[in-house]
Amino acid sequence: MDNTKRYERLLERYRNGDLERRSFLGLMGAAGLAYGVQTPFARMAMASDVSQVRFDGWGGVVSEAFRRHAFDPYTEATGIRVVDATFSGADEYLAQVRASSPGEYNIAHLSGAFDYARYHNFGLTTQLNLDNIPNMEFVMPRLTEVYWSITPDALSAVPYNYGTTGLAYNRAVISDEEMREKGARILIDPAYEGRIGGWGEWRTRIWYGALQTGQDPNNIEDMEAVWDAIRAHRDLALKYWSSGAELMSLLAEEEIVVTEGWSGRIAALQEQGHDIGYYDPPNGYGWEECLFVIAGSPVEACEELLNFMLDPATSIAVAEGQNYPPALDPTKVDLGEKVPTLPAFDPTGTLEGLTFAVPEYWNGNEAEWSEQFSRVQRGF
Repeated sequence: MDNTKRYERLLERYRNGDLERRSFLGLMGAAGLAYGVQTPFARMAMASDVSQVRFDGWGGVVSEAFRRHAFDPYTEATGIRVVDATFSGADEYLAQVRASSPGEYNIAHLSGAFDYARYHNFGLTTQLNLDNIPNMEFVMPRLTEVYWSITPDALSAVPYNYGTTGLAYNRAVISDEEMREKGARILIDPAYEGRIGGWGEWRTRIWYGALQTGQDPNNIEDMEAVWDAIRAHRDLALKYWSSGAELMSLLAEEEIVVTEGWSGRIAALQEQGHDIGYYDPPNGYGWEECLFVIAGSPVEACEELLNFMLDPATSIAVAEGQNYPPALDPTKVDLGEKVPTLPAFDPTGTLEGLTFAVPEYWNGNEAEWSEQFSRVQRGF
């Protein structure tokens, strides 16, 4: 039996549940040693002098899922260590990457098309060889279309997961009926003064300001009304949160009773037994995230890691761990029992029920809007 068929048979047994992860990796390595062949992982590791790849992400339960279900098994299979770090915010991280030496940063878990376009505009894209990432065949076409529209000659990232930034609320204080009635405007309701939270990030604040003033977030006509709504939220809020961990803590400790929040983090709170409701208002903030390979990185090693992470067994395990649906097309891949129950999951694979930010619109207004939000945040 040749190397490819041996690997495919082992992988099929693993996907069918006939092999534990550790047994799968052990047999895969043993096959290469016993028969003098090179498995796909071993071939890449031997052909490269790369010893490690750096991965930057959002931290918390998301990073824990990556570490347990993707990074550690990948290192065991290839010998290449994944050094994972957490960034404090998308804008700060981009500034760090731009100021770094080529190759210092490798793969980043970025906010989809919005960040993809920004990184491309700063010359930070690379060219992936998709022949080295065959698991891309399982990805929903909708998630890759926008990347191809930005870089039509080659991709610099692969889609990985998606979710929404919806409304999270303490159901002991706020009923489901009240939430559906008030929607986004509940974040500027004086009845909850001092018990409201919000992410201190200009895009989210403007998106929700648009919803609170009855406007299309991708076509805002009255920006002054949006700034007034943002000021109203600022004055009523206990604080802006800055990370998923802080979001979860504020809700779990009942310091706040309502905020917008990331769907996967709220699902994690619900799993922990907290009576936290979640509601996506009309035109709510849908987003996708990608695994972006930064210019100057060891591309072949990164491609191998991306392919490993997109393997259905790995991708589903990560999705179940971080509570965000994977980029895998549910019409092509059986996603198991848990993934279809996650917030924002779309069984059709079209994602037509989600509203995404238009990259050109938001990137085109970034300089003005982000500066103005900084002023509003300081009390102006």
